[in-house]
Amino acid sequence: MTSASPLGFFERYLSLWVAMCIAAGVGIGVAVPSMFQTIAAMEVASVNLVVAVFIWVMIYPMMVNVDFASIKDVGRKPKGLCITLVINWLIKPFTMAALGVLFFEHVFAGLVAPETAKEYIAGMILLGVAPCTAMVFVWSQMVRGDANYTLVQVSINDIIMIFAFAPLAALLLGVTDIIVPWETLLLSTILYVLIPLAAGYITRRKLDRNHEPERIERFTAKVKPYSIIGLLATVVLLFGFQAQTILDKPLVIALIAVPLLIQGYGIFFIAYAWAYWWRLPFNIAAPAALIGTSNFFELAVAVAISLFGLNSGAALATVVGVLVEVPVMLSLVAFANRTQHRFSTP
Repeated sequence: MTSASPLGFFERYLSLWVAMCIAAGVGIGVAVPSMFQTIAAMEVASVNLVVAVFIWVMIYPMMVNVDFASIKDVGRKPKGLCITLVINWLIKPFTMAALGVLFFEHVFAGLVAPETAKEYIAGMILLGVAPCTAMVFVWSQMVRGDANYTLVQVSINDIIMIFAFAPLAALLLGVTDIIVPWETLLLSTILYVLIPLAAGYITRRKLDRNHEPERIERFTAKVKPYSIIGLLATVVLLFGFQAQTILDKPLVIALIAVPLLIQGYGIFFIAYAWAYWWRLPFNIAAPAALIGTSNFFELAVAVAISLFGLNSGAALATVVGVLVEVPVMLSLVAFANRTQHRFSTP
């Protein structure tokens, strides 16, 4: 890890904040369950209004980073783009589903009720289908990655996500015998992908009207803390709703984390080895592997809540994904920097 880390105060300790919000959510959920019951009742068309506000606050600042103009550079580094697109859309969703089935229908079958196991698998699938979060810009900076390449990657993945997220999620949920409410899935895609992406695009156009990219940087730096606050508020709510379940079965967090950790490290090493085999320079190879590994956990949380409810195992699984993402990614950044000498320089 570089000494001049681009991680801000919130991002640097995100796992700690998430852990504290888990404790706060469980504590409040046990002490004042009626408050969470009132919030849970605030729904319109299977969308909880309170959670929706927090999630829009969380996702919108990230979408401002998406630069559609960067797509014209898509052909400049095709090998790196090929790796992350194949990993994100043809490998990661299927390995996540396979690991979910392996662990919750076989390895942990005696520890988890069958219906609850299906919900955990569903949450894992939603994590696997949601590609890289905007935090990959931070991970790319920490390995001195090619900034333009990272921007192209995120932009292309977000555009593909508009069309591929719902069908792929439905396919994998259906294969694992989970009932898919198509209307809610499509509504979630519109609410949490299309609308924030459009809002981010309009904001970016207005900020960059006079070709002043520093205005975009200042704006995103200003709103970034609100994105983290939205995430943490959502975590408090989710664990408040799940409070009694967690107290009754504290082992469940560890059980969900096991396949998520295997998935995270496994996907990174597939992508990193592939980049090494193709002799990509380090400033492309490292961000390619990190982008392939990262999950858009904010989207997964939102869709899990819409599809399966605030009290569901699916929502809990996606929040555990938030808990493990940051320490896993930081360890992978450190590993990449230690092995930089094995790659060529641009």
